Amino acid sequence: MAATEITVAEPKVKEEATHAGVGASSRWLRAAVLGASDGLVSTAALMLGIGAARPADAHAVLLSGLAGLVAGACSMAIGEYVSVHAQRDVELAELKKRRLGGPAGTQLHAAVSRPGQASALSFAGGAAVPLLAAWFVGSYRVRVVVVVATASLALAAFSALLAGAPAGRAGLRAVVGGLVAMAATYGVMKHFKTNG
Repeated sequence: MAATEITVAEPKVKEEATHAGVGASSRWLRAAVLGASDGLVSTAALMLGIGAARPADAHAVLLSGLAGLVAGACSMAIGEYVSVHAQRDVELAELKKRRLGGPAGTQLHAAVSRPGQASALSFAGGAAVPLLAAWFVGSYRVRVVVVVATASLALAAFSALLAGAPAGRAGLRAVVGGLVAMAATYGVMKHFKTNG
C-alpha cells in the first residue's frame, strides 16, 4: 500500500514541475513581447511628439528617441528586477510549503528569474525599431509616415507572438492602441510647436 502511494505521488510532483516550466516559459514570452511593444510605442510616440513640437529639428527627434530607449530600458530593468525577485521569493516560499525539492524547484527558480532580463532587452529592441527607421530620413513629413508605419507593422508582428489570442484581433488591438498613444502625444506636443 505504501509503495502504491509513493508511485502515485511521484508523477504528481513531476507533473507540477512540468506545469511550472510551461507557465514560466509563457511568462518569459509575454514579458519579452510586452517589453518590446512598450519600447516601440513609447519611443515612437516620444519621437513623434518632439517632431510635432520641433519639426525642423531632426537631431532633436533622434536624440529624444535614443534618450527614450536608454531611459525606458533602465526603468524596465529596475522595475522588473524588483518585481521578479519579489515573485521569486513568494514562489520559493510556496515551494517550501509544499516541500517540493530537487530538479523541479531548480527549474522553477531559474525560470522565475528570466522575465526581468528579457523585458529590459526587449524594450530596447522594440525602441530601436522606430529609431532606426527614422535615422536616415531627413524630411519631417516622411519621417512621421515612416515611424507610424514601421511602429504599426512591428506591433502587429509582436502581438502575433503572444499565445492564446487570434493573431488578427490581437494585432488590430495592438496597432489601434499604439496609434492612439502616438496620436495623443503628437496632438499634445503640437501645441508647443517652435520654429527653432
